[in-house]
Amino acid sequence: MKTALLSKQAGIPRLNLFLALSRTPHLLLDLATPGLAALLCLGAFPPAGVLALGLTTAFAGYAAVYALNDIIDYRADQETIQPNTLPEAKPDLDSVFVRHPLAQGLLSYREAIFWTATWASTALAGAFLLNPACSVIFLLASLMEVIYCGLLKITWLRSVISGFVKTSGPIAAVFAVNPDPPLPFLAILFLWLFFWEIGGQNVPNDLSDLETDRKMEARTLPVRFGARGAVLIIFGSLSIAVAMSLALFFVSPGRPGWLFAAGALFSGFYFLLLPCYRLCRTGAADEACHLFNRASYYPLSMLLVTILSWAA
Repeated sequence: MKTALLSKQAGIPRLNLFLALSRTPHLLLDLATPGLAALLCLGAFPPAGVLALGLTTAFAGYAAVYALNDIIDYRADQETIQPNTLPEAKPDLDSVFVRHPLAQGLLSYREAIFWTATWASTALAGAFLLNPACSVIFLLASLMEVIYCGLLKITWLRSVISGFVKTSGPIAAVFAVNPDPPLPFLAILFLWLFFWEIGGQNVPNDLSDLETDRKMEARTLPVRFGARGAVLIIFGSLSIAVAMSLALFFVSPGRPGWLFAAGALFSGFYFLLLPCYRLCRTGAADEACHLFNRASYYPLSMLLVTILSWAA
């Protein structure tokens, strides 16, 4: 098989190519987000069966949606790859194994479809068992991901859609443990993670790809507003995210302890605002990539803060 030969020539194990398609290192960090949302809603760990099913479903859902992104963006990703060469890897979590294995020809389109469909089916079944509303959220998130990819060369407003996609997992997790969650909690949770995604993930990632996106005439937010404008949007979004994390202290049904507020401030400063400050000083692509990486650990940090706050 041609793709198998290419992967062998590149020195990359086949399994790693599939893991790269789903951006598994980043995926594992993302699992903290639905877990965090469920814990804030319950104030305790869910029953073992719900926890196991929830983790499996969340993993499958993220694996499917990340892989779907590479499938839909297949031709766009190929535009960034020079013939007979591997693209220069960015020092970010999405490039731990290899970046865009499908566009590079290291995986076939059929293999990518099979991998994605398998995880999507698993996620859909698990979501339905947790709460039928969760399966609807997963389907809507998948549809929004397709729309997000399709808007690459149309409008920078696609960044807003990315915020909805990233918040769908934790919102579904809330409904998995509480079919009737308080609306104020849902609203603050959504705003918190929405602005974290915009300021800590989507825009920094696009900013680090600014020159490439300009060459391929992509309509990203940094292309539309320039590097300086993008940095200001990042700063504003992350400031709102930190403020929303403090608001969660007052509206979470799980009633986190006083340590939650202190931990939220520290995590927001270290994982979001400090790397954002460095980016504001330089506007460099490397600093944008550093912010993306650091912000990716923010939900995990907040998950640990939440657990520790119960013991305080």
